[in-house]
Amino acid sequence: MTRRRGDRAGHSGDRGVARRIAALSAGFLLALGGPAAARAADLRGHGGPVRAIDVAPAAGLAVTGSFDGRSIVWSLDSGAAREVLLFHDGQVNAVAVLPGGGYATAGEDGRIALWDEGGTEPVRSLEGHAGPVSSLAVSPDGDLLASASWDGTVRLWPLAGGGDARVLAGHQGNVNAVAFLSDGRLASAGYDGSLIRWPVEDDGPPAVTTMPAPLNALAALPGGRLAAGAADGHVRLIDGTGAVVADTEIDTTPVVALAVSPDGERLGVACLPGAVTILDADTLDRMRRIESGSLLVWSLAFTPDGNALLAGGSDRVVHRVDLAGGAGTLAAGPPAEDPLAAYAGDPGAEVFRACVACHTLDPAEGERAGPTLHGIFGRRIASVPGYHYSAAFRSLDIVWTRETVARLFEVGPASFTPGTKMPEQTIPSPEQRDALIRFLERATRPD
Repeated sequence: MTRRRGDRAGHSGDRGVARRIAALSAGFLLALGGPAAARAADLRGHGGPVRAIDVAPAAGLAVTGSFDGRSIVWSLDSGAAREVLLFHDGQVNAVAVLPGGGYATAGEDGRIALWDEGGTEPVRSLEGHAGPVSSLAVSPDGDLLASASWDGTVRLWPLAGGGDARVLAGHQGNVNAVAFLSDGRLASAGYDGSLIRWPVEDDGPPAVTTMPAPLNALAALPGGRLAAGAADGHVRLIDGTGAVVADTEIDTTPVVALAVSPDGERLGVACLPGAVTILDADTLDRMRRIESGSLLVWSLAFTPDGNALLAGGSDRVVHRVDLAGGAGTLAAGPPAEDPLAAYAGDPGAEVFRACVACHTLDPAEGERAGPTLHGIFGRRIASVPGYHYSAAFRSLDIVWTRETVARLFEVGPASFTPGTKMPEQTIPSPEQRDALIRFLERATRPD
C-alpha cells in the first residue's frame, strides 16, 4: 500500500500535557543553569518521529514539529532546546519561521498557531480547516501564510492585522504541500496528482499540471521553477509554464520530503523508507546518496550555510549530516526508549515530559542541554560539577527544595531568578506544580 505524506508510522502519542507549560523544557534548562557550552551534532528531545523542520538563517535557530504533539525551537550552534511549544491536539505536521521572528505551527487538529519568539502561548490561533494541516509556507514579502489541509483546501492567511483567510478550492482530496514561487504566486500539490499554481489575486483561473502519481512534497526553486516529490518515488522539475522539464526516479518508495539549499543549487530528497539523496537542482542529476538503513526520514532542511543537512527521523532525533565529507550514512539504532515509561500514569511525569528534551533523571546519562536533575533537592543552585552555568545563576543564593522549585514556576523566573536568560513562564495550577514536585522527589532521589 502506498504511504501518503502524513500517514502515521510508529509514533508514540504523548497526550494530556498541560497546554500552559509550553516552554517548560527551556525553562528548566535556564532555571537550573545556562546554555550548554558544547556543540551538539544532533538535536535530541522529541518523543516521536520528527515530522517537520524549518530554519531561521539570521537567528541560527531551527524549529521542528513531531508526532509527539510538540514543536521545539533549537539553537543550531549549541544543539540546545530553547523553547518547547505545546498547543496542538495531536501530531505537529508543519512548521514555518515567520518574518521578523516567531514561528507558525500546524497540526492534526486542523489549527495553526502563531508564536512570538520566546513566547509560551500562541499570540494567534488560525482556525477554519476541517482536516489536518499538512504544510505551511510564508510568502516572499512576508505578508501571507499559506496552509494546505486534508480537507481539500488551501488557505491564505494575512499575517498582519488579522482578517479572513482566502480559501482556495480545486484539489480532489488531500492537499499535501504548498510553496510560494519567487513572483508571489502560490503552488499546491495534492494526493489527486495535481499541481496547482494559483494567481496572486482572484484575477484568473489557476494553472493545473497533472502528474502520474499522488504528490507528497513541493519545493520552490530559483527562476519560478518547482520540484515535486511523488508517491511513485519520482522527483519532477516543473518550469514556469507548468511543463515537466526533468524527471528522475529516486527510489521505488514514496518521496515524503524535499529541501532546497540556501544557494538554490541542490535539492535534498527523502523517501519513506529509503535513503536521502542530494540532486542538482537544475538537472536533477544525482550528486550524493546518504544511506539511512532502518531509519525513516520524515523531514529535511539545509543549515543556513548549506554545509549540512538536518534530517528528522523516526528515531525521534534530528540528525545533522555533514555534506563536506564522503558518501556517509544516516545511522539509526533501535527507536529510543521512552525515558518516562516507568512512570506511566503519573501526572507529574506528564508535566515533566516537556523537560526531557533538556534534562536527564539518571546521572549515568550525563548532560543534555541542561544539567542532570539527579539529586536536585538539597542542592545549591549552579553546583553540578562540570556544567557551564550563567553568571546570574552563580551569583544567586538558592537551595533547590520542593518550596523553591515550586516557587520558581509559581511566580516565574523574572521574579524568582532575576537577571537570568530564562524565558518568562509559569505553571499556574497548584495541582500541576505539586504533581511535578512529587514526581521529581521520587525520580531524582539519590540511591
